[in-house]
Amino acid sequence: MSLNLEPELDGFAWWQRGVVYQIYPRSFQDSNGDGVGDLAGITRRLDYLRWLGVDAIWLSPVYTSPMADFGYDVSDYTGIDPLFGTLGDFDHLLAETHRRGMKLIMDFVPNHTSDQHPWFLEARASKDSPKRDWYIWRDPMPSGAPPNNWLSEFGGAAWTLDDITGQYYYHAYLPQQPDLNWRNPAVRDAVHTALRFWLDRGVDGFRLDTIHHLFEDEAFRDNPPNPDFRVGLAPTLAFTRTHQVDLPEVQDVIAGFRRITDAYGARVLVGEAYLPLEKVMAYYGTPERPGVHLPFNFHLIGAAWKASFIADLIAHYDGLLPPGRWPNWVLGNHDRARVASRVEPANAPLAAMLLLTLRGTPTLYYGDELGLTNVDIPPERVRDPWELRVPGFGFGRDPVRTPMPWDNTRHGGFTNSEPWLPLNSDIGAKNVETQRGDPKSLLRLVRDLIALRRRTPALSVGSYGIIESRGDVLVYERLWGGQRLTVFLNFAATTVYTPLAQGAVLLSTAGARAGESVNNLLCLRPHEGLVVETPQHAESDETP
Repeated sequence: MSLNLEPELDGFAWWQRGVVYQIYPRSFQDSNGDGVGDLAGITRRLDYLRWLGVDAIWLSPVYTSPMADFGYDVSDYTGIDPLFGTLGDFDHLLAETHRRGMKLIMDFVPNHTSDQHPWFLEARASKDSPKRDWYIWRDPMPSGAPPNNWLSEFGGAAWTLDDITGQYYYHAYLPQQPDLNWRNPAVRDAVHTALRFWLDRGVDGFRLDTIHHLFEDEAFRDNPPNPDFRVGLAPTLAFTRTHQVDLPEVQDVIAGFRRITDAYGARVLVGEAYLPLEKVMAYYGTPERPGVHLPFNFHLIGAAWKASFIADLIAHYDGLLPPGRWPNWVLGNHDRARVASRVEPANAPLAAMLLLTLRGTPTLYYGDELGLTNVDIPPERVRDPWELRVPGFGFGRDPVRTPMPWDNTRHGGFTNSEPWLPLNSDIGAKNVETQRGDPKSLLRLVRDLIALRRRTPALSVGSYGIIESRGDVLVYERLWGGQRLTVFLNFAATTVYTPLAQGAVLLSTAGARAGESVNNLLCLRPHEGLVVETPQHAESDETP
């Protein structure tokens, strides 16, 4: 059984075939010794990403910002913050990314700006300001209280009283992040202009931040109490966000974004909306009103680490997809606990095989290819505003944003000064240099999985055959043309045997088994995953 190398896959876009790698710029590579990662540092490490085999990099925000929320509070949509470099540094990074055959996706924050953005400074100057209606303002209640009971995602009321004009302004997140009023056509025009600025420079798409928050109830009705709220849950969960998120008007704005990017050819829009899967599907849009290409599917992040649960999730998600729409999977990002901390380090290789063999575009978070776990952050070094505002609930995101360990030196090759956050304590084993030289490392496994995916259409674009759990073993087939690959993932800490009539092992998470023939019974070691090429019956020969 042989595999073709780099097959031509006509009809599939680059973002369907490829693997996306998320970079948190503050933590990837410092080039100027200030302890914070920057654009020049990312450029320096592009050869590593090309070696790893990823197809696109997604940058968390690098726009001009006061950094109240580390770049998700934008004060200039068309500027680069000096902390990260210059517009020239960005152009160089983009050119070098393209020269290596990779794409670059920018994070874009359409829901809110910084309170230091010129638009907001003008809006708050007077109730008669021409830009007043660019944001959301309401008078206080007769008691002086906020206009309604809406709560911020980051704790406390979602309204802040502005001393200059005596009105409250709305912010779904920090008070330093006032929400834009997307019912105002001038706001749409201004944001569209910013999108075109970056598209004209050659960026390959955008990840749209928190798009389900773009509209709020026009009547500003109170949210209903959350019937599932109980003592011990975060105070922000006391009410459901019925009137704050996922309003129908959002889809028109997304369709506007899509029209802009479609005019530039092979670009991609990725949308962040933390919603139930049934609601996520609406963000694909319709043939008449297209939405984003990829509404992020975060549901593996919170999934129970059980074969039966994940089998049901895969089948449920795939069954919900609208006709012609493309799936995607995410196991980690800058807002959620590290994969290896959620599933235990012994299962990190299994998780990597899961992510990189499912149908759809995978997004890999920097450092997860090394098996990084959450880093303990001393109280005096906590930087995350969410943790500072709502302490004690485990919302702190600093533990998953720590610097990338490139080698085993004092600061891991990330910087030659004190890093903005501490590095992982197990840097001796979990750094790029060490794992790159170890053929049994997680890094090398991830690279091998990406390479297998690249040269195997069944993995990159193929359909599913069976999806099932056999006790502690998750099994699914990937089909393309005359090829069938079967993925076996053993969630148990014991050896398991499962029936398999015939096959040849292509890749194992537990060592060199490539080429091993299987007849009648397949042996899976504890926490082992296998990709096996199996004969395909003529009646199941299909393409998606």
